[in-house]
Amino acid sequence: MTDTADAPATTEGAGRKGRPPLGRDFGKLWTAAAFSNLADGLGRTAVPLIGTTLTDDPLAIAALGAVAFLPWLLFGLPAGMIVDHFDRRIVMAIANALRGGVALWLSLLAVTSSMSLWALIAGTLAFGLGETLFDNATNAIVPAVVRREGLDRANGWLQAAQITIDNFIATPIAGVLFAVSLALPLWSTTGAYLVPIALALFLPLSAARPLRGAAAPAVPDPDAPDVTAGMMSEPVAVPPARTRVTTREALRYLWQHRYLRSMVVFTSLIGSALSLSQGVIILFFLDEQQVAYVAIGFVTAGIGIGALAGSLIAPRLVERFGRGPIMVGAIVIAGVGTVLTGLAPDAITAVSAFAVAAGAVSVWNVPWGALRQQIVPGEMFGRVLGVIRTLTWGLFPIATLVGGWIGRTDLRLPFFIGGGFIVVAALVAIPLLVGGTRRAGAEIDR
Repeated sequence: MTDTADAPATTEGAGRKGRPPLGRDFGKLWTAAAFSNLADGLGRTAVPLIGTTLTDDPLAIAALGAVAFLPWLLFGLPAGMIVDHFDRRIVMAIANALRGGVALWLSLLAVTSSMSLWALIAGTLAFGLGETLFDNATNAIVPAVVRREGLDRANGWLQAAQITIDNFIATPIAGVLFAVSLALPLWSTTGAYLVPIALALFLPLSAARPLRGAAAPAVPDPDAPDVTAGMMSEPVAVPPARTRVTTREALRYLWQHRYLRSMVVFTSLIGSALSLSQGVIILFFLDEQQVAYVAIGFVTAGIGIGALAGSLIAPRLVERFGRGPIMVGAIVIAGVGTVLTGLAPDAITAVSAFAVAAGAVSVWNVPWGALRQQIVPGEMFGRVLGVIRTLTWGLFPIATLVGGWIGRTDLRLPFFIGGGFIVVAALVAIPLLVGGTRRAGAEIDR
């Protein structure tokens, strides 16, 4: 294991008394996710940029963003079932092999001048299919390699790696490579996907399957089913769990858990509003703010500063104020930042405003991910997460297309509509986010 692989497991964890390291096994998981994020960032930047060379229709460009989320609607549940039934390390490796093959195919199309908008859409769908498998597996493995008290820190480190690599390394490189040659970022994406295939296979055996009978003592939702909630890395003496959990049982668990059910509805609405506002973001910066192609990656890097800061400060904010209050504040700030992006008179102001919104979303993601890992039993986590993302991310394609359609009238309008809705929804949901989180046993012990 290299020093890089151990960085999230040792540097941050050993720095403060009473906060033990996250461990070498988490370091392996973090490294695999980091390399996968490098490939994601290269491809995510290259595809819409290539799309703008084929069409200038905001709705068509928004369609590229929309189809990236479509696999969560079509394949979210099967992906969760696969993650719960098969070796999660193998699932991660296969997912990246699929995405690497698709990137290679798109590279060949670009080199032979055969690229089309339909090929980009098909490739984006395949990238999204691999993402449902890789992300589900990664999230499901975290509780198996990290103790319960380290979940917020672990999610913060994973998100920090994603933001840092996507925004500060991958996207600026992709923008520069695109300015040199249309195919170069796609070739780089192909190579980057190969590395995490091997890294995933070096994860420990505990990552292969959910830990049986390893439930953490969390206070259940009064209206939740009578199940043992949560996971920790060391097994405790509880009745043995069944070896199979059906998708129907996962659906029933989520439906009967009033708090999680309400949070899924809220997250769906907020995520859809964000998707609506971001459906035209590439054209917004290219056409409205007059940013050159070669600089798009650096614009994303600027936005990433806020996202990275949010992911790094989120665990400490949660420790001090609790998950509920921090989630409320994060969503309100995200909405305000989105509105200010639409009002921005120039590119620098727009990047700054959107960086604030991105940072707030990062802050939200850390406690939201940790509380799910704390509440949901490990043997059904993959499927429950698949259900959650099917119901939430499944709406994003529709919202993104609506944003592109609105952008035909004015590229600033989606930011006003989406941001305003987010602020109102956050204020209405304060009782759920604060009181509901506490009653469900999803608040941290302080």
